[in-house]
Amino acid sequence: MTDDPRFAPEVVLPVLLRPGRSVYGMFIRDALIEAGFTDMPANGGYVLGLLEPDGAPLGDVISDLGVSKQTGSGLVDTLVIRGYVDRTEDPADRRRMRLTLTERGRAASETVYRTVVDVDARLVAIVGAERMAHTKETLAALVSLYTPAAPGR
Repeated sequence: MTDDPRFAPEVVLPVLLRPGRSVYGMFIRDALIEAGFTDMPANGGYVLGLLEPDGAPLGDVISDLGVSKQTGSGLVDTLVIRGYVDRTEDPADRRRMRLTLTERGRAASETVYRTVVDVDARLVAIVGAERMAHTKETLAALVSLYTPAAPGR
């Protein structure tokens, strides 16, 4: 794989997770810029993915981001102002706001999706499909450890 000691087998997983996520982020940022979406804020592409295909309640989006309400609302405001997202009353509960993608938001979201698929294909070419599947399974198990319904919480 690599002889870089930063990636030796004894390195703990958290040391690899942050830069690994950053690699996806760099590819996504470059693809968005190349496609003309030069004003996409940090984490904007992630939010667009949360809204596919039918939108989502504002509170759920902010919660999934794992940031403060103020920070999440600021990001959403930026996406609305820049024409990526529409914010409307939730028809099921008028006290809640619902976010949906605009046409521009759908185009940007498609760019993000294609980029992630491309990066995944590059990884499969390096480590193989089986190891990629195991990696996804392991990360899904990691995420499931810290949920409100997880045993031992």
